[in-house]
Amino acid sequence: MPNAPLVRRGMVGLVLLVVFSSTALAQGLIFTAPPRESPAAGAKLYGPLAEALTRLLGKKVTYQHPENWLRYQRNMRNDTYDIIFDGPHFASWRMTHLGHRAVAKLPGTLEFYLLRAKDNPDIKAPEDLIGKKICGISPPNLSTLSVLARFDNPVRQPIILGIRGGMGKVYKRFMSGSCDALVLRTTFYKKKLKPDDRAGLEIIYHTPPLPNQVITVSKRLSPAEQRRLAQALTTPGPVQKASLSIVKRFGGKARSFVKATQAEYEGHNALLEGVIFGW
Repeated sequence: MPNAPLVRRGMVGLVLLVVFSSTALAQGLIFTAPPRESPAAGAKLYGPLAEALTRLLGKKVTYQHPENWLRYQRNMRNDTYDIIFDGPHFASWRMTHLGHRAVAKLPGTLEFYLLRAKDNPDIKAPEDLIGKKICGISPPNLSTLSVLARFDNPVRQPIILGIRGGMGKVYKRFMSGSCDALVLRTTFYKKKLKPDDRAGLEIIYHTPPLPNQVITVSKRLSPAEQRRLAQALTTPGPVQKASLSIVKRFGGKARSFVKATQAEYEGHNALLEGVIFGW
């Protein structure tokens, strides 16, 4: 058979192509976000974006729920994740230590109020809270870390009473008399509390504004893939459409992600390092 060597070479090439494609598929990317919801809810929220990114990048992108905060932080420090959506303090740490790049963020800033009850004569300023309890979402949530950054001396700080379940639960716990002060996001204070509720509170500290939540990517994505991802998230198309449920939940009235820069996230890792055990 005169063409047998040619046929064999063609078969070998086909086998190599299949092997190469399977290897590329196996070496997929992991997309994650903090465990703020159940695994099922996380898959519903982030799964569509992972599928859209798979089609965009030509390699499998899988959403992985981190199970809990300890595992999330451990896996992040071990560089397990390739694409992550979370707060500026975590993103800054990854940029500094793992070489992550910021590709797209939610518009606006993250700011928080430290509040006291107006009828509490013992609390007039943040310094009056040293050694006293503040109700806030459990660290490493950005709200409580932003307030703790106000206190330079680590042995002269308030005691954080960590609350799970969101800002509404923080307010309810404060109103039950569990704490001397509380931390709320400024938008929650202005939009979710009733006028009568706000009338009973006084702002004693307003944290400096921080850039909003952001999507960062690891060095395992090439510069070209990073640019393609940033463009797809911030311009109309299938990827932006798949991200709208995330924007709606975390971005208020925002319509889409916007492009992010490295510079605006620099230095915010200081909120974590030396403050939270393990960082």
